[in-house]
Amino acid sequence: MVVRKQVSNPDMKYKRMGIIGALRIVSAIADANAAVNYSSSQQPNCEEALGLLNMTVNSCKFVTLPLILLYDELSALFESNVLHSAIIEWVGEHVAEFDTLFLADLEDGQLSEKYLCESIEGELWMNLDGNISPVCVNILPLVSTSQQRSQACLQILPSQFLLLTTIERSGSEGSLGGINALLGCPLHLPSTKNLDESRWGSLSALEKKTVCHSLYFAINWIRELLNAFSTQVAARVDNVSQRVRDETAVKLLKRLRNLILLEILLNTLLKIYPLSLPELRYLGNYSGSTSSSKFNTGKKIEEDNMEGPSSNKRQKGRKDKAASDKLNSDEKLKQSTILDAFKRAGVTITQETKKASSRPLPSGMTSKDVESEANNPGELGHIDLMAAPVQLDMQRFKFRTLHVNCLSLLKYSEFQDSTYPYHESELPLYLYLLRDLNNKLDHVNPSSKPFFNNSQAKSTRAHCQKSTEDLLSKIQPLFSSLRKHLDGSVSMMKDRSDSSPDNWSSHSDSAGNPHIPYVMVSKSSIATSVFKEVLGCYRKLLGTPDLLNQANMSALKELLQTFQPTENFDDDLSEFRPPLVPSNVDYLYCGAFKMFEAIMDAVCLFSHILASDVLITMQSILNSIIVLLEKSGESNGKNMHGGCSKEIIPFVKKQLGLSAHKLLTSDFPNEDTENGWQSKGDLIARILQIYLRNSESTSVLLDELACLVLPQVASLKSKSTTQELSHGFPTLCSSTFHSWCRVLHEENLGNFNKMIKQALKTTSQSGVAVENVMDEIVKSVNVFVSLTNICKIHEKVAMHAMAVKYGGRFIDAFLKAFNFLETQFGQHGGDIVKMIKELQKATRIIQTICAEAKGYKRTMITSKIPATKRSMERFLFQVKALLEHCSNVERCWIGNLKHKDLHGHVVSSQVYGDVDDDPNDAEQEQMETDPETPADENDNIVGDDETENEATPLED
Repeated sequence: MVVRKQVSNPDMKYKRMGIIGALRIVSAIADANAAVNYSSSQQPNCEEALGLLNMTVNSCKFVTLPLILLYDELSALFESNVLHSAIIEWVGEHVAEFDTLFLADLEDGQLSEKYLCESIEGELWMNLDGNISPVCVNILPLVSTSQQRSQACLQILPSQFLLLTTIERSGSEGSLGGINALLGCPLHLPSTKNLDESRWGSLSALEKKTVCHSLYFAINWIRELLNAFSTQVAARVDNVSQRVRDETAVKLLKRLRNLILLEILLNTLLKIYPLSLPELRYLGNYSGSTSSSKFNTGKKIEEDNMEGPSSNKRQKGRKDKAASDKLNSDEKLKQSTILDAFKRAGVTITQETKKASSRPLPSGMTSKDVESEANNPGELGHIDLMAAPVQLDMQRFKFRTLHVNCLSLLKYSEFQDSTYPYHESELPLYLYLLRDLNNKLDHVNPSSKPFFNNSQAKSTRAHCQKSTEDLLSKIQPLFSSLRKHLDGSVSMMKDRSDSSPDNWSSHSDSAGNPHIPYVMVSKSSIATSVFKEVLGCYRKLLGTPDLLNQANMSALKELLQTFQPTENFDDDLSEFRPPLVPSNVDYLYCGAFKMFEAIMDAVCLFSHILASDVLITMQSILNSIIVLLEKSGESNGKNMHGGCSKEIIPFVKKQLGLSAHKLLTSDFPNEDTENGWQSKGDLIARILQIYLRNSESTSVLLDELACLVLPQVASLKSKSTTQELSHGFPTLCSSTFHSWCRVLHEENLGNFNKMIKQALKTTSQSGVAVENVMDEIVKSVNVFVSLTNICKIHEKVAMHAMAVKYGGRFIDAFLKAFNFLETQFGQHGGDIVKMIKELQKATRIIQTICAEAKGYKRTMITSKIPATKRSMERFLFQVKALLEHCSNVERCWIGNLKHKDLHGHVVSSQVYGDVDDDPNDAEQEQMETDPETPADENDNIVGDDETENEATPLED
């Protein structure tokens, strides 16, 4: 009774609960294996189960999303349970109407008559079976006739087809031979004439929407085709021969070509005609950690950030279904993209935004302006088939999801000859699958933050069908394919010749793709993209926590074993005593590291960016070793099960540091030099971070870079190539100087915090330990002072803001060291006073920067001033307390300082005009000083016995 009320409830929240509850009851009372556990008086009641199913289907018949949910859950139920034959027969009869709803008959592979709706003419696309194809998927007529009703009909097409294929496989021992004609049948879509640049401009808004929706439903139809028929090639099916399996794989690869073309076409159209697409799978408004049902455990939704408050609205008010669906899907798009709000707020997309597709939109334009701009010829332009579909990825959560079985296509090829073992024309197929694999691995390891952010990284989280262990078991056979694609892409990038006879166009024609002249493939980018995707997959696999569990140790070994160098590398491991055992994990880790090290040396010759990506992959190997040793829990650092010793960590860190240094000091290929380093600051920062963290002594290296190397760089206003290269780091130039300074600040602060923790532990230890800690603290102070002093030369606001930000943080960290300094003052008093005087130079510069920022209203800096000045005020009182408590000589007095700028020039108090008078900072603003001028009175001065008369001021 409760389930019946829930299923009949118009609120989607309760309807969903009712659907899942009804199927849970059906699985219990109609389980074919349940009869064994029941007495004769308690036999399962199939009639009751059929009645419950019938009631559930009828209640969802006219509501699209609940019906999609019901079909998907039924499919999952049949996958996981063996139900009574009467249930299977009833569901089979229910989905038998599929061909009546969605298919149209063909005569000799052609339509009996041309379809024309207003000015939209239809034609057959992507016919793999030619003249023998008996039917086509009738998409265009359903889209163009009665928009509201046809859209709802087409929305359930993928889920109903999924249920149909599930029933077919359950009744045919896993084979889909009975519906094999659907794999190769054509699609009835708008004529390609409508995609012509001049023709597109003349279409009305309704006609453009018809074209876009037709392509969208075709995309999701093919995605479900891939899901269904990939089960025939991913695993052995007893009644499917090897010949049929190979033929099916070739057809699936052709369908993948169709899918790539359709997605890039729709992505291009959405750039110039933004449109909210209908949902083809139920999302709900619950968190991604909640499974949508007991059966479909993989349906974990992580799209709350895409929906926002609109998901709550969608659950209520179903009086006007079509309007409600449209409104909520539009609102969902607005919550998740930056191309939105033009329908609701009158905000439109400018011409510049259409090209960039990534900037905020100006207001003041109407929707009519958008259409008139879209009607201009030449809007479509040239389309790179390999470009990431940014517009589609913004709404990817609405698409049908590719199952893990589809990834098995990475092992197949359309070609049987061995003349060209790695075909350029197949790279787009592999690239598409690798991108999907990357997304699935993001879901398995949601904490992973790939360094190379691409368009799809933020827009969607691909979800897996099964648990993490099941996903790993299905991906494990693909490790060799990943290595194959890595080697093939490297070889192709090295070759860089156009002698390969195959190309995308010729094989695209064989897949039935229509000829669209402005669709092109950038040969130089295909291999590069495949290379980067493989590296991304490898990093995410190593970062998957479950892979490092003891239960998955065999998968980890296989992954490492697959990525081993072809040449013997035992000589490079000669320093280990006893020698590493080849079958152990530590040996395999070293081998994988050496392989990527060799790849980095090769790709560095033609692409510094790709070499950096390899370096980051090498860092992920080190991270995996550390996590594995932590998981082992052995006090001696030895993983007894996997054979991984902590002794390999220093070896890997040393090699990683050398590789990072090589990148920072190497000359660049012409392509990188031409593009400049301005857009690669984060990349350089990551390389520098790896270099610093894996050096023998981070503090020594920081001191060298901050005090010797950075001061050699000319002013940001100078473009002298000679000056930029004189310090030996070509990556250190005016464009990347800010990134270098930021990394040095961060690493120095992190290293200093470690020293403070160590200092607090060494107060009662030997004098040698104390001396070492004091030396490290002095080096950190020198680095901080040198980095702050750079602001005198590099006067960009970003540099000054960075000095204020990290200045406050460093002072906060230094405050923690006063207890240690107080205990050591008697023995190291002179060094401590000298160190404080050096630190005082940096605080003076920061005070001057704060004064100028307030005068010129530089908000980037002023937002950081209060916290920094509070830290310096605490520092002032700590120094006074330290000197008064530990010194017999008066080292502090009050001085009155002149107001000077960063260059030492006296500045009038009115020179900045109106200064923001913050009551919390008013007293501190009166004490801005020049670092080279001694004070007279009214400030705090730090001196020592020998140089008391030359003491320098310490401001608050």
